[in-house]
Amino acid sequence: MIEVGDIREWRTQDVVDGEGRRIGTLEAVYVDTRTDQPAMATVRIGLPTRHRLVFVPLAEAVVGPGYVKVPFARGLVKGSPAMGTDDVLAAADEKAVFEHYGLEYQPGANGERLLARG
Repeated sequence: MIEVGDIREWRTQDVVDGEGRRIGTLEAVYVDTRTDQPAMATVRIGLPTRHRLVFVPLAEAVVGPGYVKVPFARGLVKGSPAMGTDDVLAAADEKAVFEHYGLEYQPGANGERLLARG
């Protein structure tokens, strides 16, 4: 698990799947607004002229020298909901990210966002 104090150090590091295959580069971390703990990361993928950001949960992520390893297959991560590199995740799109990974999504009692960029 990525510790809150280490988040800045791991931006721009490679994100790899459980078999060590490179997925992309860690771009940003989103925290759970209920706990302030890292919950999701955006990973920059694509060709140099056509980048996009995809989401991956950080619950079981492991950090190593120069990489962040996530327990999800590369294809699953690359197929997750995406956004442009200059975009912001809309509150209405959060649920799709969680559903893609089979995770329960439960916004706040008054419909508050669950994720906030850290």
